Amino acid sequence: MKTDSRIYVAGHRGLVGSAIARALKARGHGNLLLQTHAQLDLTDARAVEAFFQREKPQYVFMAAAKVGGIHANDVYSGDFIRENLLVQTHVIDCAHRHGVEKLLFLGSTCIYPKLAPQPLKEEYLLTGLLEPTNDAYAVAKIAGIQMVKAYAKQFKMRGINVMPTNLYGPNDNFELENSHVLPAMMRRLHDAKKAGAPFVTMWGSGAPKREFLHVDDLAEACLFLMDKHESTDIINVGVGEDVSIKELAELVREVVGFEGSLKWDTSKPDGTPRKLVDVTRINALGWKASIKLRDGIQSTYRWFLENAHRE
Repeated sequence: MKTDSRIYVAGHRGLVGSAIARALKARGHGNLLLQTHAQLDLTDARAVEAFFQREKPQYVFMAAAKVGGIHANDVYSGDFIRENLLVQTHVIDCAHRHGVEKLLFLGSTCIYPKLAPQPLKEEYLLTGLLEPTNDAYAVAKIAGIQMVKAYAKQFKMRGINVMPTNLYGPNDNFELENSHVLPAMMRRLHDAKKAGAPFVTMWGSGAPKREFLHVDDLAEACLFLMDKHESTDIINVGVGEDVSIKELAELVREVVGFEGSLKWDTSKPDGTPRKLVDVTRINALGWKASIKLRDGIQSTYRWFLENAHRE
């Protein structure tokens, strides 16, 4: 990508899209095509067609998606499958028909089989049953990956499929009902600290293990892969290390400064027992994550404090 290339970041206000936009600007890319949902509804096929016809992007980062934690995925599964299928279908198809030079599609490691061997290798996709609480979202994202592969095969479209692990960072969703585990913990512990609560109850047993990648690391990986990677075969982006949910909760508690205790509601679902990705492929290309978990949580909490009025 050249600094004057016309680059469309779909979902630039979200966690991932905003990080990609920041990384592009930091590298001197000044011709970014950024559209809010009010300006461009990606579920509207005619609107997406008109945008691509008018703006003619050369590169597309497909970071727009409906995402959420266990509760949101389970309760609003119809919304998740419908919106994600519509959004990615419209963007990928228009990218092909309007001559986009290259497209990057973002999957998610939560679409790997629930009981796949650990660490998760790219070839494990579609080898087993999905996690039931997010299978609708997973099917939609798998369809997007397969669409990129099919369009590359039939139409010679240049596209890559990136599989990030659990993400966190600035512009995350801190709403308790539909946020992911780390921002939900941060919000609950922050609210408990303000209220002087003696304890906070967390979902599940705390035993599952998860890997957490700062979104700025993912953004750097996306720019790296857009320049260096050509295969439509999925490629994992992660840290290569994981922690238990209990360990994470204690770390977030320390950063937030909550002095009460933590209790665990084992009647709530744990989700997948473990999710750690194999990062051999991307490391072999020359990229590794650089932001340590404690440092990332500290910077994310500072961002939350500065932007708490949005919540």
